[in-house]
Amino acid sequence: MEKDKLKAIFAQQANFDQKVIEGRKLNFDLETWLQKECMAINVEVAELLNEINYKWWKNRKEIDLEAVKEELVDILHFLISMCIKTGMTADELYARYMDKNKENHRRQDGTSTKTGYEMKK
Repeated sequence: MEKDKLKAIFAQQANFDQKVIEGRKLNFDLETWLQKECMAINVEVAELLNEINYKWWKNRKEIDLEAVKEELVDILHFLISMCIKTGMTADELYARYMDKNKENHRRQDGTSTKTGYEMKK
């Protein structure tokens, strides 16, 4: 994702969050916000699970990719909202993602200082 697109997502989310906070007269501290948004992400992940046949005791249905994508976007909304509330910018998220991705590759390649991740050759 290009950084300018990520910045646009952050801006839209900040605007939406402010609308909800002001319109509903919400006044939570940071810890409470993060707890609530973690719970919201958990709910959205559960909704995603319902779309992808995780219930082995139930007849399988065709996966509705549009519904899956909608749930993924719902998860992203809350994730970005948490980033904003913790002071993380789009640029910082991008940089942290890129750094962590490099570390994840090193772990898989067996070149990280953290062991136990390397793939068997």
